[in-house]
Amino acid sequence: MANLASQLIFHPTVSQSLKYSGTTLGRDKAYRAVQYFARFYAWYLLGNGNKDEAARWSALKSHLGTSRKLMRLGKPMEHLQAALRAALASGPVAEQITTIARQIGYFGYLMYDAIVWINSIKFIKLSPETAKRVQKTSFQFWFAGILFSIINGALKTIRLAKETKRLQASKTWGEKDLAEEAARENKLGALQVSRAATRRQLTIDLLDLWIPATGAELVNINEGVLGIFGFITSLLGAKAQWKAVNGTK
Repeated sequence: MANLASQLIFHPTVSQSLKYSGTTLGRDKAYRAVQYFARFYAWYLLGNGNKDEAARWSALKSHLGTSRKLMRLGKPMEHLQAALRAALASGPVAEQITTIARQIGYFGYLMYDAIVWINSIKFIKLSPETAKRVQKTSFQFWFAGILFSIINGALKTIRLAKETKRLQASKTWGEKDLAEEAARENKLGALQVSRAATRRQLTIDLLDLWIPATGAELVNINEGVLGIFGFITSLLGAKAQWKAVNGTK
């Protein structure tokens, strides 16, 4: 029995899960997945007339959302630093500009989101009209950040595809070219990894875009669809973070 317990407790999956949950981003992705599933499920239950059960899941969604706002209090400065680093870096001008705009969009979103949180815990007291305006502005910044991220991802996808095609066409032959061929293969491998990461982020952005678009009252998508979109993107983000933390492919 002790041996079985030891095998379960020290199982590699358990160790990897602890390592993953030990990161702030890992916990946030897990909380976000539950939050958006609760958003979908509360909508589903309410649509089927189960108001009491829907209220429980809606409360879970709300409390997780509030907790995640607290975890993000330091992130605006991270995005501001990322914008500055992008401004100082060299690279394709269009990608550089959209990267800076994306980071500024996320900075504005999280700054207003922090005010929403402070008001929600009643540390400050905003009038209902002001609170709604602050929340809407937060969504507008979030929408802008994701929109610039999509543009950046599209530009990067095109550039990486061209670089991949050029490298594939430059295949060398003969023993004396073995070193060049090995270097070419390494570059191709790095490009494939970068292309996969870009496609994944584009998928996440294209789904997530509708959440702030609805919050900013640009479109009107129901809670069930937004919950499913958020749940899917949370799982995609969690998978990427799991690989990054545990060094898996």
